[in-house]
Amino acid sequence: MKIRGQDISWKRIVIISMLIFFLGVGSYGVYFLYRLDKPIFIKSFQDPFIFNNGTTVQTKEDWENRRAQIKDLLLSEEYGTMPGHPHNITAKVIETEDLGNGNILNTTKLIMYPNASSTTPINFTLWVYIPDGTGPFPTIVKVSEDGTGSQEKMSDYILQRGYMYVCYNHIELDPDTKSEDIAGPCQKAYPSYSWETLAVWAWGAMRVADYLLNESWVNAPDGIPNVNSSVLIITGHSRRGKTALLAGAMDERFTMVVPNGSGCGGAGSFLVQGYLSETIADITSKFKTWFKEGFENYGGKEATLPFDQHFLRALVAPRIILNTEGLIDFWANPIGAQAVYEATGPVYDFLNATNNNAIHYRSGGHGFTQVDFKILLDLSDKLLLGKPITGNFYMKPFNIDFLIEYSTPN
Repeated sequence: MKIRGQDISWKRIVIISMLIFFLGVGSYGVYFLYRLDKPIFIKSFQDPFIFNNGTTVQTKEDWENRRAQIKDLLLSEEYGTMPGHPHNITAKVIETEDLGNGNILNTTKLIMYPNASSTTPINFTLWVYIPDGTGPFPTIVKVSEDGTGSQEKMSDYILQRGYMYVCYNHIELDPDTKSEDIAGPCQKAYPSYSWETLAVWAWGAMRVADYLLNESWVNAPDGIPNVNSSVLIITGHSRRGKTALLAGAMDERFTMVVPNGSGCGGAGSFLVQGYLSETIADITSKFKTWFKEGFENYGGKEATLPFDQHFLRALVAPRIILNTEGLIDFWANPIGAQAVYEATGPVYDFLNATNNNAIHYRSGGHGFTQVDFKILLDLSDKLLLGKPITGNFYMKPFNIDFLIEYSTPN
């Protein structure tokens, strides 16, 4: 396997393969090693610059129109349609904790009324970690409570770096179920939309942005944290990474989007399937309710898909996107993540934002670690705060030619 600049990770992969071999499945272990850098290619990546009528994007104004088409396509086929902001949001701080060194934690409730006649609110919880100082603070929004969902607890580290850290309870908006579809409070409040769980959770991230940016429909009697609106980052891991990517693609107020280990339905490819990677059939057999009803019909029929996840990633352009991956997180398709990264490159090139399209790999498997957060913070410091930071933000460890047959329009 050719992995440029990743000798340590290569050795770890070899060790794992040898363990498989000596545990009594020798022929499978050899095949496992053989297949690691040989993904299945289903078809070429679709050209994101082609309008529905077959014409080609030529200008940045054209791209904005094409971007609207891509949004509609992804919501209508993969995630489901979602409403705009609620009529009213009230934010109440229900508990304040002194964390020492001038840092505080405000546990906050957002109380949302969908329209002027609503009598039943939608409530969910935020944990707002505020660093010492007066701000305005660069801010990270994370899907789920700190330290949950295979994620290392990061609040102390993030506060030390001078960032505000806002986590929200996504499952208060829609329950985290498998194949059983339980309508959560958002779907009950907005029954005319086709959104399913990932879209509901992403919509919740947008409501966190409403609060942090003090939008006109927000009432906050306890005040609004002093947020640097030019450094508002959305992140999450695994299913929450899928959520973060969707939220960042749909809401341009997020200036940096960081899905971690998001895999199938996130930053991984449907059309480039690495060995042992999750497929549409796999994910919809277990978590059908994450996606719009009918998306499961593409399982085993990926060749009929009118898009791949480079379309979703391209919606972030020209803002910053960084996906962080584990080299042996095979289920999350690290090879497919590089393919999607490369397939999105022409869009960033077209918008003169090449350096805003980033990807990082670490050794190890499925998790959200301090290594991942350090890369996130370093890239934000470099590109958004102008600090003299160095790092490897544009990694392509897999020496594979992906089927990308389009280029930046002239």
